[in-house]
Amino acid sequence: MTSPQSLLFVFGLGYSALQLSGQLRPAGWQVAGTVRTAAKAADLKARGIEAAVWTGEGPVDVPAGAHWLITLPPGRQGCPAALAAASQAGGARSITYLSTTGVYGDLQGAWAFEWSPVAPSSPRAAARVLAETQWQAASDGRARLVRLPGIYGPGRSPFDRLRDGTAQRIIKPGQVFSRVHVDDIASGLAALVQRPDASGVFHLCDDLSAPPQDVTAFAAELLGMAPPPDISFEDAQLSEMAASFYAECKRVANARAKAALGWRPAYPTYREGLRAILAAETAATS
Repeated sequence: MTSPQSLLFVFGLGYSALQLSGQLRPAGWQVAGTVRTAAKAADLKARGIEAAVWTGEGPVDVPAGAHWLITLPPGRQGCPAALAAASQAGGARSITYLSTTGVYGDLQGAWAFEWSPVAPSSPRAAARVLAETQWQAASDGRARLVRLPGIYGPGRSPFDRLRDGTAQRIIKPGQVFSRVHVDDIASGLAALVQRPDASGVFHLCDDLSAPPQDVTAFAAELLGMAPPPDISFEDAQLSEMAASFYAECKRVANARAKAALGWRPAYPTYREGLRAILAAETAATS
């Protein structure tokens, strides 16, 4: 029988959580959680993960003594899991909420540290701040807030956009983004859930904030393709959400996660991360 110390319950078994599951389960952890469809639940059950269908409304039955991980995006009322399960939070071994570095707003290229004040500049980021506040209240301040920058990894990288012809090299002078490979999110979260007494804010990100056009150009070089032509930010036809990302510019520090968790990104820059994705794709098709 799995002990409570080795049970992880995830509100939202998605991309990052499943990568974490792949690291924890071989070490003897049991992983369970919620998904939005019966088809996804059946798929995960076949892979040894107990998943319950929960659409964000109504109660959620969480095993006592489990470690909680919340990956769900917030709505106008905040985090749906906080609203549904706050009364059970006192029985959690630990609570970790995945948030976003968007809560810091636009720093005009300056550094975001874990102690930097939040200053959300979009409704989406404001909803994240509300969700963080809800989890801190529900847990009497025990909830760990993991603020993530842009996530990339297998199936979610510039390679996919280059291959389908949708990649752009949008030039906005001075613009940089921080990013993180999904494997490094998983290893950071694995270190965190095994330290239930750790508290506060953690950033999981790589060591190099970089202009997005440089990342696209490097990915094109790895594929042996010509990079897309430069296009100015003013001329780019971006969706409202895509344009909102370019409205903020910041560099994200990861020193606290390194010091407190002993964590290091396996992919300290996008170059190592993209090479690894391409190598895995090549191996899978050879």
